Amino acid sequence: MTGRSANVLTGTRIRERRLALSRRQAEVARSIGISAAYLNLIEHNRRPVGPDLIARLAAELEVPADELAEGREEIRIAALREAAAHPVAVGTAPELDQVTEYLARYPGWSALLIAHARRAGGLERQLVDLSDRMTQDPYLLTTLHEILSAVTAVRSTAAILVEEGEISPEWRRRFHQNLHQDSQRLSLTAQALVAHLDSFEAEGHACTPQEEVEAWLAEAGHQVPDPSVLASDAARAMAAELLDGLQADRAALPDAVLAGAVADAGRPADPLRLAGILDLPLDLVMRRLADLRPPGFEGAGLLVCDGSGVLTTRRAAQGFALPRPGDSCALWPLYHALAVPQVALARAVVTPEGRGFRTLSYAQRHQPRGLDGPLLTDALMLLMPVDGPAPADALPIGPACRICPRIDCPARREVSILMPQAGPGGRA
Repeated sequence: MTGRSANVLTGTRIRERRLALSRRQAEVARSIGISAAYLNLIEHNRRPVGPDLIARLAAELEVPADELAEGREEIRIAALREAAAHPVAVGTAPELDQVTEYLARYPGWSALLIAHARRAGGLERQLVDLSDRMTQDPYLLTTLHEILSAVTAVRSTAAILVEEGEISPEWRRRFHQNLHQDSQRLSLTAQALVAHLDSFEAEGHACTPQEEVEAWLAEAGHQVPDPSVLASDAARAMAAELLDGLQADRAALPDAVLAGAVADAGRPADPLRLAGILDLPLDLVMRRLADLRPPGFEGAGLLVCDGSGVLTTRRAAQGFALPRPGDSCALWPLYHALAVPQVALARAVVTPEGRGFRTLSYAQRHQPRGLDGPLLTDALMLLMPVDGPAPADALPIGPACRICPRIDCPARREVSILMPQAGPGGRA
């Protein structure tokens, strides 16, 4: 794609597609391995877009690469297919083979359907985000408590003024002063709450230190980033510890050594065999593959959990949407590995969006304080995107129960907020 007009067309369509999915610019940029600033320049047609970057953007935005470069009719067809794939009601089966004819015969109805589907998708994502914030944001919970406290104080004072008999002028003046102060407190707190809620839509807003560190690390790519740019003390401390681990891993298994072993092994390279060839621990090889992303592992990601199942490291694979910290899917092979430590488990998985991934999971036990100390367990899961459709035997997984549309999942712990028709236990 050369020429100014092609770049303008492509950049604009990338932005339209991202907005249609209600995706944040920083989130998309992080997933494909570029900076948010660079993606912003692309979307405003100030930077060229090569075939490799187009392919990564297309995969992240869930659209064929040629539809970002060709006419708007292809984009509308993709939008109609996307609307048909959304789980709105059980038992509906639209005629997907007639989508082109439908678009040609009823362009107005098609545009209306696409607009409604995009609006529903945006509202759905807002619902998920707000639900997460409502349950996990300490500032929001404190502010709501303050509002309730101020409302209670105003109500109590007003009840005294209305229901009591004669009140001396002095006490009446005090009650009026209390009403004035409490109403001011209520007003200021409500304004702060509104401003905080407005900040939810800010590009690249990180809610927790862990999310802040994840965004910072993804932005840096394979470079050594500077922890001092992070906003919170907690994030800077987490980043410093993470960098120490990365540097130690890179010293134990240098880039050149790993890249050479991967090239010699052929494709697809087997991480377990690589560990044997290099005579190094498998967990080290898995961490380095997710860090270096050599050929065959370009979109790799890594999840690490402790023995309780809490995710301690989250490096997203390309196209794999991570839930908020504290949430995860019980069906992830990562957790299966905890039951069989020192055994490498290979399994293909598929997300609710139909994206396939090859995974390798491995758990290990260690006693850092010797025989008298506790026995600790941790597990790693390396994820590699699958080109094309997911394998037929892929394990259906999701992000987390609250935002997963799989209503018949045997591991469901709570009803999804995206599927209101589901009853107790997650069944319709």
